[in-house]
Amino acid sequence: MTVARVILIALLLGFVCPAWAEVAVPQLTGRVVDQTGTLSASDVASLNDRLKDLETRKGSQIAVLIVPTTGEETIEQFSIRVAEAWKIGRKKVDDGALFVVAKSDRHLRIEVGYGLEGVLSDVVTHRIIDEDITPKFKAGDFAGGISAGVDRMIRLINGEHLPAPEPEHWQGPSLVDFANPVVIFVVIIAASVLRAMLGRLLGSVATGGIVGVFTWMVAGSLATAMVIGLFAAVAALIFGGLNFGGPAAGSGPYRRGGGYSGGWSGGGGGWSSGSSSGDSGGFSGGGGSFGGGGASGSW
Repeated sequence: MTVARVILIALLLGFVCPAWAEVAVPQLTGRVVDQTGTLSASDVASLNDRLKDLETRKGSQIAVLIVPTTGEETIEQFSIRVAEAWKIGRKKVDDGALFVVAKSDRHLRIEVGYGLEGVLSDVVTHRIIDEDITPKFKAGDFAGGISAGVDRMIRLINGEHLPAPEPEHWQGPSLVDFANPVVIFVVIIAASVLRAMLGRLLGSVATGGIVGVFTWMVAGSLATAMVIGLFAAVAALIFGGLNFGGPAAGSGPYRRGGGYSGGWSGGGGGWSSGSSSGDSGGFSGGGGSFGGGGASGSW
């Protein structure tokens, strides 16, 4: 019985200890994640600019990760865990690559997504490590080695035929945005003021015109501006005569203290960029998959 207990405990420790030894996957905070302080701020900025430019032009994503150690795991085991968690590259295109450096272990790896295994094959990535990266690492030039490796990867990806990236676009206001209660309230208040000054019909038309011009300026679409301007004019005609603490429309100037305090708060219904890859904590993987392609090295 004692022997059986010893064997059982040994088996349990065999399963539990490796889990305890795993280094946690770092949080993806940008295209370059340096947990060792190896790279200067200018080094990170330079790498980020080149990687962002690649993503803008080709759609592919490359991320750089520097950690002190991978613990009890091999760098291959650690890097594939990170790749699966970060999901660098576009979904269904799988055009991502992960450059991992375990500085204290003196190991590095380039992990390649399925969609780039043709251009960044095992042989090619091994040559990049041997020819561009490790010579500089051996000389203590980590920033230079990472930069040289990234540049060669970018040059190779530039020559690869990949699906065109979706262009970054600024999404203008839609009818849903203008259905925001705050927006409707502002239009009603503006309509009340204009109707008091110009009369019911002219005030409503003026409200629609002002809203339409503003929409055209910010959205750049004349059709959208006309639709929203017409909506605003009709809304002003129907609701603009409501009394919000002042006199009824057409009854003269507002009395002292009977005005209103303006302001337009975005409130969650505002406008946003269509890009999901910002530079201040907004970068994220696009859903790419990895299958263990790539190469490892040491110095």
